[in-house]
Amino acid sequence: MNLRNSFLGRLTERLPLSVRLTLGAALHDSFLLRLTKRLAIELQRLDPERAARHVNFTLRFQQADGGFAGREGGSDLYYTSFAVRTLALLDALDHSRCQNIATYLKRAAAARQEYSLIDLVSWLYSVMTVQLIGNLAPFEGDTERFADEVTASLEAFRRPDGGYAKTNEGGAGSTYHTFLAALCYELLGRSAPDEAGIKRFVLSRQRDDGGFVEIGQMKRSGANPTAAAAALLKQFGSMDDQTKARVEAFLGQVRGDEGGYRANTQIPFCDLLSTFTVLVTAHELGFAKRIDAGSCLRYVNQLELGEGGFRGGSWDDGTDPEYTFYGLGAIALLGSDHR
Repeated sequence: MNLRNSFLGRLTERLPLSVRLTLGAALHDSFLLRLTKRLAIELQRLDPERAARHVNFTLRFQQADGGFAGREGGSDLYYTSFAVRTLALLDALDHSRCQNIATYLKRAAAARQEYSLIDLVSWLYSVMTVQLIGNLAPFEGDTERFADEVTASLEAFRRPDGGYAKTNEGGAGSTYHTFLAALCYELLGRSAPDEAGIKRFVLSRQRDDGGFVEIGQMKRSGANPTAAAAALLKQFGSMDDQTKARVEAFLGQVRGDEGGYRANTQIPFCDLLSTFTVLVTAHELGFAKRIDAGSCLRYVNQLELGEGGFRGGSWDDGTDPEYTFYGLGAIALLGSDHR
C-alpha cells in the first residue's frame, strides 16, 4: 500500500491548495490537522505584500542542494522542515520548489546512517508535504514496509520510563521528544505503542506549579514542555478539568512584561518560541480568549523585520526559518486583522 494513499487525504476546500496536506481518517481530529487548519485559514488574511516578504526571506535560506539552512549555513533537516511549513502555509510551494526540496530530502536519507528523533520527524513531515503539494511520485521504498521501518526507528528512542529520548543513546525520556514521537505516529496514521505508558510518563513530569518539566531531574516547569505535555494528554484523552486549570494557571505565570511569554518563571525575557507554544496550548485547551491578544500581538510585531523574517526575542539580533514560522504562527493564532 502506497504511503500517499495510506495516510493522506484533503483537509478542507476552505484551505489554499498548498496546505491541503492529506491526513487520513486516523488524523481527523489530530493535533497537526487542527493546527494546520487554524494557521492556514488565518494567514489567508495576511497582506499579500507582507506575506511575500516572508516567502522571499525564507527562500534566501535555500541552498544549492535544495535544502534550507539555519543561521550557521549548510542544509539542515530541522530548518528545512520549518521552511517547508512556512512556504506551505503562505501558499508558496509550487511543483518546481517541491521537486528541488525532494532532491535534498532523498540525498539526506541516503547519506545518514542514524537520525536524531527531531531529524526523523523533520524529514518525514517534509517528505509528505512536498510529495503531496508538489504531486510528486512517492520516494522509492515508500510502501507499508517503509512505515514499519519508521516505526522501528521511533521505538529505538523509547526508554524504560515510558518516554522517548532525544537520541537512541539517551538514557531517559524527554517530554518534548515524546511529543515529537507522537506526532510522527500521527503522520504515519498509526497509534503509538503503549499509550498508557506514555501517559504515566507525561504525568510524572508535572510539578506542583501545574506545569511540566522536560526531564525528570528538573524541578522548575517550563512553557515548552508544558505545551508538549498538554498536547499529549489531550491526544490520549487524559486532559481533565483540574489538569487543564493547573496548566492555564502555570502558563499565566510565564507571561512577561513585554506582552509575550517566557520559557520559565526565572527567565526575565520573553521569546517567540514560548509565546507560540503558549498560544497553541491556549487554543487547544480552550482558554485563548483569556490571552491579552493586543499586548501579545504588539510583542510579536516588534520582532518582525521589514525585509521579512522574525527575531527570536528582543535580545536576538538574527533571524531564521524557525522563528519566522513561530512569528507567523503567533500572528495567525492571535487572530489579528494583519494590517
